[in-house]
Amino acid sequence: MQVLKNTIAENFGIPGTHQLAKPEHQFALDNVPDLTGKVAIVTGGSEGVGLASSTTLLKHGVAKLFILSPNPEHAKEAIEFFDKELGTSVRDRVTWVQCDLSDWPHTQSVATMIASQIDRLDILLLIAGRGVMTAQRNKDDIDLHMALNHFGPVILTSTLLPLLKRTADSGATVRIATAGSNLHQSAPKETKFADIAELNTDYGPNGQYARSKLAAILYARYLARHLSTSHPRILTNSFHPGVVDTRQSNQHIHEPYPILGWGNNALYPLKKDIWDGAVSVMYVATKIESTGQYICPPAIPEAGSDLSRDDALGEQLMALTRQVLKSKAQIDLEFY
Repeated sequence: MQVLKNTIAENFGIPGTHQLAKPEHQFALDNVPDLTGKVAIVTGGSEGVGLASSTTLLKHGVAKLFILSPNPEHAKEAIEFFDKELGTSVRDRVTWVQCDLSDWPHTQSVATMIASQIDRLDILLLIAGRGVMTAQRNKDDIDLHMALNHFGPVILTSTLLPLLKRTADSGATVRIATAGSNLHQSAPKETKFADIAELNTDYGPNGQYARSKLAAILYARYLARHLSTSHPRILTNSFHPGVVDTRQSNQHIHEPYPILGWGNNALYPLKKDIWDGAVSVMYVATKIESTGQYICPPAIPEAGSDLSRDDALGEQLMALTRQVLKSKAQIDLEFY
């Protein structure tokens, strides 16, 4: 029975569903602790769950927030939203940086630039991503879902890792969060992350998305595994926000499914709003004290699929990631 209750609490936005989780797995945005003095980066922080997460961080006192997203119009709207909800003084704590995570050299340069401007980084929220859409490729000729949802976040995180380590060495708890999804369970069973040919195999819109979310969970667990001894204060976890009403779920879905996408739109009464979708995100970004977890709303640790728990698969994913970045973009980074 608890499994059914958790499924409802994790995925749907019906009022009161979070109360179905066990007491020890309860969390709400009001439970976010005081973040005074902390510095955060949020990818995709100008819309959807990212906007709700950015707003919550600012509301709870984060000293400096960098929002990374590709669209200047969305950034402008986000700043106006902060002004309205939190007051114009918040502007001094927010910096928007244009960044397309599928453009790997640019992502690296953005991370280097930010690292040069700050002396600490407490929270790295990797929310931006490509939703359920058809297979395309980035300019380096790699599947766009993997390029944006996995490779870009790896470049950003790895470039910022020296700063993250210094922050943890100062005695602070550092939290890194990657955007998973319960749809990772639909990743192709034959996934091996063996080579570029496999990366560029078209598994269909759901398969492409699911595989990239599997990679996000594997990457979080990879970092947790390799950093837990040398830097136990760096906590790396992944999250599932639930079925949230965002552009991914109500607009982008029509790109692969022009007709069937309307069936998804019909689920609107069951979808979470962006604030509900940010609950598990804020838990892993500000409150969790463990590492290597996959957290579903409100704060439920789930095992995830067999593939997501396969450490050898995670190691192979990162070996291929290194190979691809070096051969395609001449980027060579230390992953941990």
